[in-house]
Amino acid sequence: MHSTRILGRGIAALTALSALVAVPAAAATAGSTDQTGGSGIVGTATSDGGATAVGGPGNAVGQPGRDCTVPAGTSQVDVELDGVTYPVRVHLPNADGRAGARPMVLNLHPSSSNAETISEYNEFDLTADANDFITVAPNGVLPAADPNPDQIWFWNVPGVPTTAGEYPPPDARDDVEFLTAVIDTMVGLGCADPRRVYATGFSGGARMASAYACARPDKVAAIAPVAGLRAGRPSPDDPSAVELQSCLPDRSVPVITFHGDADTVNPYEGNTDKRWGYTTQLAVQSWARMNGCRTGPSVEPVTEHVTAETYTTCRGGADVVLYKVAGGSHSWPGGNGGDATQEVSATELIWEFFTHYHR
Repeated sequence: MHSTRILGRGIAALTALSALVAVPAAAATAGSTDQTGGSGIVGTATSDGGATAVGGPGNAVGQPGRDCTVPAGTSQVDVELDGVTYPVRVHLPNADGRAGARPMVLNLHPSSSNAETISEYNEFDLTADANDFITVAPNGVLPAADPNPDQIWFWNVPGVPTTAGEYPPPDARDDVEFLTAVIDTMVGLGCADPRRVYATGFSGGARMASAYACARPDKVAAIAPVAGLRAGRPSPDDPSAVELQSCLPDRSVPVITFHGDADTVNPYEGNTDKRWGYTTQLAVQSWARMNGCRTGPSVEPVTEHVTAETYTTCRGGADVVLYKVAGGSHSWPGGNGGDATQEVSATELIWEFFTHYHR
């Protein structure tokens, strides 16, 4: 991981506020073929539960009461859905032989990519090793090439086309159901704490993480979409507006997001594409509205080119934070390679944010 990491005044203020918020009840958040080879570890289970919100690092909550059966290091776990088995990349820290349930971060790849690529790009495994949590990187279901020897995929984001402009076939795997099966499997194997499951993703993976929080806020304690936050699909009649009924979470979901204002793939100011549509600012404001935030936005400089825009006093402490990168490209801040800014590390800021929330 990079040596220079600036957390910034924005996250420091959020941390201070979150530590003071008491949460009595609810509010965090929230058919096809095999995609890659390998036998992996087979596990099936179900899990559900209510939500709480503000916690802190190292809270031992929601332990399923059995040892994790997945070995330390990087391996595959087979997840079953509708009679089909999908291999999923899992990384567990060694943590001196500890085998109990840990926090878990879903790490969702961008369009035309896969689990290995996103894991190398944002280096979440290294942060997991340093902080004793699990990373899980599934693959989307829609092949981005035909044939597909490099195993590159799109996510089946509900109600929107892929970056190729095509809508998925009606019988395509439901990726909301699939991510739920991934979570339930990891909980059932004794590896993941069901109250401390989080979702992040880049670009198309960010859109998928957003859609998952809309649909299953009961499953995630917080989300961190990078270069792709959405709050429901664009309105089919007016892509500059949100189709409100496409995102109606029944509980608040804490959100941290990052976006460059010079992004040409998912433009900060939006476009007319039914896959993307409305502005990043509207997405952030929509989550603040859905979370009932009463204060903000407060805008503070973090580094020369990065500002933090924060909405607070939200239901259950489910705050919303945008890190805006002036001149920033379509990239993961602090990411491994490319033209991403190195002024901040999205990976480290995301984990710091996640530690303050559990369901």
